[in-house]
Amino acid sequence: MPTTPTPRSYSSGVSDVPLLGDTIGENLDRAVRAFPDRDALVDRATARRWTYAELAADVEALALGLLELGIAKGDRVGIWAPNCAEWTLTQYATAKLGAILVNVNPAYRSHELEYVLKQAGIRLLVAAERFKSSDYAGMIEEVRPRCPELERVLLLGSPAWDAVGAAGRAADPARLAERERELAPDDPINIQYTSGTTGFPKGATLSHHNILNNGYFVGELLDYTEQDRICIPVPFYHCFGMVMGNLAATSHGACMVIPAPAFEPGATLAAVAAERCTSLYGVPTMFIAELADPDFDRYDLASLRTGIMAGSPCPTEVMKEVIERMGMTEVSICYGMTETSPVSTQTRTDDPVERRVATVGRVGPHLEVKVVDPATGRTLPRGEPGELCTRGYSVMLGYWGEPERTAEAIDAARWMHTGDLAVMDEDGYLAITGRIKDMVIRGGENLYPREIEEFLYTHPDVLDVQVIGVPDQKYGEELMAWIRMRDGAEPLTAEAVRDYCTGRLAHFKIPRYVHVVDEFPMTVTGKIRKVEMREEALRILGL
Repeated sequence: MPTTPTPRSYSSGVSDVPLLGDTIGENLDRAVRAFPDRDALVDRATARRWTYAELAADVEALALGLLELGIAKGDRVGIWAPNCAEWTLTQYATAKLGAILVNVNPAYRSHELEYVLKQAGIRLLVAAERFKSSDYAGMIEEVRPRCPELERVLLLGSPAWDAVGAAGRAADPARLAERERELAPDDPINIQYTSGTTGFPKGATLSHHNILNNGYFVGELLDYTEQDRICIPVPFYHCFGMVMGNLAATSHGACMVIPAPAFEPGATLAAVAAERCTSLYGVPTMFIAELADPDFDRYDLASLRTGIMAGSPCPTEVMKEVIERMGMTEVSICYGMTETSPVSTQTRTDDPVERRVATVGRVGPHLEVKVVDPATGRTLPRGEPGELCTRGYSVMLGYWGEPERTAEAIDAARWMHTGDLAVMDEDGYLAITGRIKDMVIRGGENLYPREIEEFLYTHPDVLDVQVIGVPDQKYGEELMAWIRMRDGAEPLTAEAVRDYCTGRLAHFKIPRYVHVVDEFPMTVTGKIRKVEMREEALRILGL
């Protein structure tokens, strides 16, 4: 008798819930009509709160104010700020205008800011004046003369910012309604920069349809309703905050709770307790910090039901503690990438703990995933590792202004090649086993060595440099730079490299370890052997 062949590593997400055909603005309006008096947004740091009706009024005022400034459909509006209510208002106001919101990482320094302003052609930048050690206003003034397309800067809390809202409240609402009629769900609405494998970051360009549906279906798998209150300590500049957080909330009439401008374990726990949050988001390091908070037992977390853990694998013991000590019995693991809006796979609320720690779940509704041989593109049998690809409504429109790099990532059949190695089991659950390229994941941030190498090449004493990831107990991985010095130059220390990078690279991109060498390990064909470098690094660092 012929043997039964092993099924292919392919899975599609069936669903009897249809995709949304709205723009983000239309979807928000629907929630406002259904739940005008329910809480929509709470900003704990400033003790401000909005019902859905109040949120709609402030979003409309900001959108009309931006319209008065001449912001047209398709114009790029940058936002550079930590988590705050104004971030959320700007997200929805730009969506109603059809302007493309460009997320700028709050950790960026002048070098990275200038690149994004130019690459996206940002006309208007909304920014905090400063945050922690970052003088945003100062950095903007430093790079502005080199960014001719940047016409206007609105600093949050400034008279200019207040004037935009006031102008919007005095404007004719019919103008905004007219603009909204020109918009379509497939219009680009958001650019998110992902660290580049070849130098500078790439701008993943996402539509209303991409991110609204992704937020909605992530929320569907968490059983969200208007009764839910979502604590969002993860950053808005990333899909985790603005899509899985904000859009998952508003598409279900749920409440968005901002515990603090940036993650603080105590502030997060206090927000959950005070606002009776039912859902909490974070990367594993955030949950570890919350569980280790000295006052943990003083917070009443009985309202928690669910939440999302994403960004890096979750240790089994942490997952058990999140379920037992925090009461998050329905916590979900999500996997994806910015280019796929972001979530492609997700564990379900009733999956056993083993599934939630050993896998990244199953494919999401209306999406397809497959595992292929990276060399041939052939779909592999289940149980064999290969490159994970995803297809469906979530795949980005492309990289902003970079058709060649788009074609490298999305094939002719519209499959997004993730660059991640994965194995699919017989039930369709996926485990991520590694990365085809050398991406480093440090505390949930995806770092690409090439971008950091390109920057370190600008140091006058550096002849050549290679950056690798090495294991780290706290962040999962840390960066190590192997450097070849120019003749006669003094060997660089980790402190000297840190000093050179500070203020010019985001702090999480600065190598923790530096190793000066005469040569790099090479293959016979002249390729650098990073695998050998990692093995040697473990010995050098005693890891």
